[in-house]
Amino acid sequence: MKSLYLPLFLVFTLAACTAETESTNAEAEAEVVQGDFTVPMGVQLWSFRKMAEEEGAVAMLDMVKNVGFTHVETAGLYGMTAAELSTTLDAAGLEATSMHANYDAFKNNIDQVIADAKAVGAEYAGIAWYPHEEGNFDEATARQAIADFNEFGQAMKDAGLKFFYHNHGYEPSPYGDGTLLDLIIDETDPELVYFEMDVLWTWLPNVDPVALIDRHPGRFKLMHIKDMKPGIERGTLAGRIPDEDKAVIGEGQIDWPAVLKTATEDGFEHFYLEDETTEPVDNAPVSYAYLKALKYE
Repeated sequence: MKSLYLPLFLVFTLAACTAETESTNAEAEAEVVQGDFTVPMGVQLWSFRKMAEEEGAVAMLDMVKNVGFTHVETAGLYGMTAAELSTTLDAAGLEATSMHANYDAFKNNIDQVIADAKAVGAEYAGIAWYPHEEGNFDEATARQAIADFNEFGQAMKDAGLKFFYHNHGYEPSPYGDGTLLDLIIDETDPELVYFEMDVLWTWLPNVDPVALIDRHPGRFKLMHIKDMKPGIERGTLAGRIPDEDKAVIGEGQIDWPAVLKTATEDGFEHFYLEDETTEPVDNAPVSYAYLKALKYE
């Protein structure tokens, strides 16, 4: 009986192992399934500012790399010099392709902005908020922004860099046949001024992101991927909603297949997840997985 028992035992064991291996392989294949959105994914580090404060920049950047992001957009230097931040990014296997600075820095100390961008390795540097009276972004303010942006853009171009403006949801007041955002895009020099589309701040004031890209081909080079929960009303020009109203990508209102297909066809260069939900460390990997598996149709 023993001579029969051992072979049978081995048969069942091998069968079980084979089934387990096939199952494991299937799971592995499922994990690496690639959708139509194949560009390298970046992240805006503002998403994880709380983690950086509590655990340090090194822990934050290691987490970013482990999720699968390849590059970042900076918002501050995390207590380091730009050169030190660049070294820390290199150690984590990441690169900075873009950086944010505030309006005052561009207006009053643009040489330092340029030096920091070069030290950290960013090709793009820009702003995400233009000073204005709350609730009153008017034509005069928009025209002053146009003049400032052309000035900033010239200085950046002279330094071998690119200036961008990141829309923030207060600009689409009606103007002529379009909005003040259209005016800013139309009257800034396309050789000097580029744009970063924040998709949530485009969507919130009732602007269609796809239509905006189509209306201004080639002007947007960067994107913030961000969404809001179903049921949250659109139409405000406040440029903000509570973090608890923001959604994991794929669980919100925006038609991401349409937006990302249009953006890639238009020539956007960098895409950054910006997670402003209440739990960005937990939610960013979920958004990343959705984007990597996304199908356009």
